[in-house]
Amino acid sequence: MSIGTRLRRLTAANAPRSLLPRSSIMRNGARTFLTTSDKDEEAPSLRGIHPELECLLQKSSNWSNEMREKDPGFFDRIGSPQTPKYLYIGSCDARVDPTTLMNVEYGQLFIHRNFGNIVCGSDLNVLSAIEYAVERLGVPHVIVCGHYDCSAVRASHTQTDHGVMENWLRNIRDVQRLHNKELSQIADAEKRHRRLVELHTIEQCNNVLKTGVVQQARRASFNKYGFAVPRVHALVFDPAAGELKKLPVSWKNELKDFGSIYDLYPDS
Repeated sequence: MSIGTRLRRLTAANAPRSLLPRSSIMRNGARTFLTTSDKDEEAPSLRGIHPELECLLQKSSNWSNEMREKDPGFFDRIGSPQTPKYLYIGSCDARVDPTTLMNVEYGQLFIHRNFGNIVCGSDLNVLSAIEYAVERLGVPHVIVCGHYDCSAVRASHTQTDHGVMENWLRNIRDVQRLHNKELSQIADAEKRHRRLVELHTIEQCNNVLKTGVVQQARRASFNKYGFAVPRVHALVFDPAAGELKKLPVSWKNELKDFGSIYDLYPDS
């Protein structure tokens, strides 16, 4: 036993339980706090994997060896500078893996994920990803991908204060406000949820098109080649059905009445 381990156990044995470091778990629907001494007993059931992630590292090593056998040039290709074709903006939901979902090769997607696939004008994270993908990598396509059974969209349906998250979810609540007339006419709650997922995805695509870097790139390519890139696509994935679909949207029609508001380069 190491000196550090013995010191921790001595501390746990002598200190009042109220002063011990605590973590929490859910037991029978209620939150229970564990002290350090409790965690030694609970560790196998709580962690489920080796605390040093050895199982994941071993799986990664196995995958690497399999890829070398299957495709000897694989790591040479992905070890070269990236040249992705798509900027993918999606949810961080664990059920939606972009590369697997779209069945594309590694390196084809430049990926940005956040809670609710939101493109917010004050979020420097997503804006930086868009600028780098469009201006530096020159991606010809930007995909915003929503998904049904989205936790963020479901949370925005409720009249509940979700704490810090509420400031983020308000972006989805604003989509509900913009489309309240249509949504309020859908009686079935699940159908209303699915429609909000679609409308939210479309609105985030609109937000991509509002950015200066995207407008500059589209105008420059149109003036040079006669067509505008990057092209922006609204996709929605259904985890329960394993189906990915493209939403039928005309961006020209979506923004035609708001050019005087959002067009940053009307004379170029």
